[in-house]
Amino acid sequence: MNTNVTYNVRPAGRHLLTIGRELIQDNYAAVVELVKNAYDADSPNVFISFEGSTNQNGYKIIISDDGHGMSEDDVINKWLVPSTRDKLDRGTSPSGRILQGNKGIGRYAASILGNDLLLETVCQGVNTTVYIQWTDFESAKYLDDVDILVETKKDQGSVGTQLTISGNEEQMVEWSSAKFEKLRFELKKLTPPIIPAVNNKESDDTFSIHLKIEGFHGVDDVDEIVQPYPLLELFDYQICGKINKEGKGSLTYSSQRARNMVNEKIELDLRTPTNCGALELDIRVYDREPEAIDSLIKRGFKDESGNYVGKNQARQILNANNGIGVYRNGFRIRPLGDADFDWLKLNARRVDNPSMRIGSNQVIGNVHIQSERQSELKEKSARDGLRENVAFERLKDVTRYVIAELEKRRFEYRSRAGLSRRTIKVEKSLQNLFSYDNLKRDIETTLTKTSINKTTTNEIIKLINQEEEKKNKTAEELRRVVAIYQGQATLGNIIFFVLHEGRRHLNYFKNQIPNLKYWYELFENTENKEAIDAFVPIAEGVVQNAEFFVDMFNRLDPLAAGRQGPRKQLELNKAIKGAFAVFENELTLNDISYHINGSEHFKYPCWEQDIYAIFTNLIDNSIYWMMETNVTIRNISVDILIEGDSLECIDYRDTGPGIEPHHIESEVIFEPHFSTKPNGKGLGLPIAGESAQRNDLKLQVLESDDGVYFRLQPITEND
Repeated sequence: MNTNVTYNVRPAGRHLLTIGRELIQDNYAAVVELVKNAYDADSPNVFISFEGSTNQNGYKIIISDDGHGMSEDDVINKWLVPSTRDKLDRGTSPSGRILQGNKGIGRYAASILGNDLLLETVCQGVNTTVYIQWTDFESAKYLDDVDILVETKKDQGSVGTQLTISGNEEQMVEWSSAKFEKLRFELKKLTPPIIPAVNNKESDDTFSIHLKIEGFHGVDDVDEIVQPYPLLELFDYQICGKINKEGKGSLTYSSQRARNMVNEKIELDLRTPTNCGALELDIRVYDREPEAIDSLIKRGFKDESGNYVGKNQARQILNANNGIGVYRNGFRIRPLGDADFDWLKLNARRVDNPSMRIGSNQVIGNVHIQSERQSELKEKSARDGLRENVAFERLKDVTRYVIAELEKRRFEYRSRAGLSRRTIKVEKSLQNLFSYDNLKRDIETTLTKTSINKTTTNEIIKLINQEEEKKNKTAEELRRVVAIYQGQATLGNIIFFVLHEGRRHLNYFKNQIPNLKYWYELFENTENKEAIDAFVPIAEGVVQNAEFFVDMFNRLDPLAAGRQGPRKQLELNKAIKGAFAVFENELTLNDISYHINGSEHFKYPCWEQDIYAIFTNLIDNSIYWMMETNVTIRNISVDILIEGDSLECIDYRDTGPGIEPHHIESEVIFEPHFSTKPNGKGLGLPIAGESAQRNDLKLQVLESDDGVYFRLQPITEND
């Protein structure tokens, strides 16, 4: 028998408790939700009062405001209706505030805080009262089985709303001194220290949070207006500004660490829309080594009360304040900005490159985002952050991009000032380590002054020369080992291209070998000539694709060498072509042409592995930046210039965006770990420079109006 019957969905009685107790993250989130409701009511203040009982067997939380209140109709048809669209549809309050509680569930967060709730609200001369016991919902089968009494009476008093929540002894014990301190932290971080101007106009709208705590055992009484955590006026480095939704912005980089205050304007172009709306950022970074803390204190570092602090307190302030908060319409989206919530994964970036990258404990800042409609950044219903969607990933990407702009400038300054962790440049270190020239000169001078005869002096110098010769042999072995490691590191850097080029040929084997087997078995069983006709082209394709891998591995072989023999007279033109051949497929796919000009037969004494390391790193960078900046003309040229039988120089140029002049002047691009790529390791150019020096060559970058310009030339005595 077929029947068609319609039914209505009836939420269970405990549905409201699921929304409140189980969906809202914690007690702090519950208080924050109720504070936001006061803001939405256009109240200039919210008063939060925790009142403990004398015998410690229970407590009350009273949250009140002097906003516009609610009418009886508002209470019945909006406040008592879960998940109402009222605030979402209205968008703004009567005074123009952007409404916070647009999901219609925040008021049920009160069920976390106590056993019952008394609502008293006055609007247009009418006092409306509602009393709710949460146990009624636990015992009710269906939500509409719970009867809620709504009382109204005339009241010409002040408009506003008050919520009174009662808790028992067990709930009271939970509110320890540490928990109240955490609540203060949440309230202090709830609103930003600086609220962005709307439409370039400063707002005169104010919202104050008043907190009172009394009558709790072991907890100091509190009666204060909660002030936002200040963005510390002193900082070592800062980057701030605005980025519009198209991905273009104007930032200012500042440094107070330098003797003279640095201010640099940065015009930013992401070349794509942000996909997370317009952003406003203020990010401040602090060096954390002892000397940097001393510098902060000398510059007048103060706590939030305006008192000067010592070393330990300075560290405590930085520890308590660190984190980048995300704010929407004047309120923080928790837990983004908590000290222990590294939502940007800054610490993971720092592990890969500690000299260049900053950690989460070094940064204090704010990122202001637009509404959900404008940004697609959606808050989770549990009030525990933003949904992990495409917009949130882009928010992280753009914020890290801005931080990277600061990191580049910070690294450059610290390198010049000698503040960075000392990086080891192998060739120079080996040369200094095993050079005895100064020692021999000092010994000879000392012996001469003490009237030691010349023969004895010469014998001593001879012994030193013998030791120097032994050490230089060791140095040469170390150079060769380092060369092998650097070659393999270079191979690792370009593995993307290797995999990209090989994937198509591997797919041929994957797809055609089963066909090859099929046609072979068909011929074996039937001796059908058509099977042979199908078999032969596949077999030829296998040979051709196998030849590709043989050729590719031959091209990569210099970088993967297990040992380094003596230098050989190498045809530079041919070796450089071999480096380009590694990227042949990528160059073709991206329409990048290259030209190598110069004698094809000129030879230079060097290690092929090092020439590959130099040019594969240069080519890798050229491809990345030409594609990243989407330049129209894409070309790489290499000019081998000789004078007689000697190498004059090798000029390498591309038509990419080039290198910023101050990076060229400081030569910071050759410092290990410095990179202008968002996730770069900063090893390519340092390896290229080391490889050049091992072959008595010097790699330098020159200024150019048309892309990058590197020059490789023999080292002279003046170098």
